[in-house]
Amino acid sequence: MGKIISIANQKGGVGKTTSAINLAASLAVIEHPTLIIDIDPQSNTTSGLGIEPKNVSNSVYEVMVGGIDVNDAIRETELPYLDLVPSHINLVGAEIEMVDRNERERILLKAIEGLRDKYDFIIFDCPPSLGLLTINALTASDSVMIPVQCEYFALEGLGQLLNTIKIVRQHLNRELEIEGVLLTMYDTRTRLSNQVAEEVKRYFDDRVFSTIIARNIRLAEAPSFGKPAILYDASSVGSKNYLSLAREIIHNNKKLFKSSPVLSKS
Repeated sequence: MGKIISIANQKGGVGKTTSAINLAASLAVIEHPTLIIDIDPQSNTTSGLGIEPKNVSNSVYEVMVGGIDVNDAIRETELPYLDLVPSHINLVGAEIEMVDRNERERILLKAIEGLRDKYDFIIFDCPPSLGLLTINALTASDSVMIPVQCEYFALEGLGQLLNTIKIVRQHLNRELEIEGVLLTMYDTRTRLSNQVAEEVKRYFDDRVFSTIIARNIRLAEAPSFGKPAILYDASSVGSKNYLSLAREIIHNNKKLFKSSPVLSKS
């Protein structure tokens, strides 16, 4: 049985898509079959993995609104253990199209039935909102990872996200947990980053990942080449950070992966 993780924060610019791409790629490099599902209409995860959204015929939109089999939308990527269900701009209208559907919050859950046996990890890259698309992802997930940038107003709006998680847990998915809070865009040169990191750790306590994602130019450059950072520059600080995060997540879920090769390398 695989682990399904949503990466969510309704605040934009926190490193959500960067984290989705590079965590998934790092898990794949460690030879854990991983599927990343792009449910953001902006389709940045799709283009960041080298697939042009305009040229996609079967996307998550056709899965959720058109009712096609999710297996018909799965695309291979440059990494052997990493697959993608791409997004498309059409997804921007999906919430309106789904609003009158029965059990509209569980459309994604039903669509991905059977994929747990195929992948060790399924990662949802959620849009920067708490609308029906994000609710679908949280309903279908085992846990949610929350990226928080090490900048001013880092905790702004997180109360609303935590309340949404609480509501989903009460009414739609009792098993939903917080996988962890990920500090991103950390700048070792500034006192601000240290102050924000301390504030986040006080707020979330032991739910903050030990791994911190440093601000790194290679992470910013890689998507323009349609590659995760580990393929663009494997020696970069960003690549090493996300490999460390992947190891930490596997370690935290070691009951699922008792014989994981990563445990001997961490």
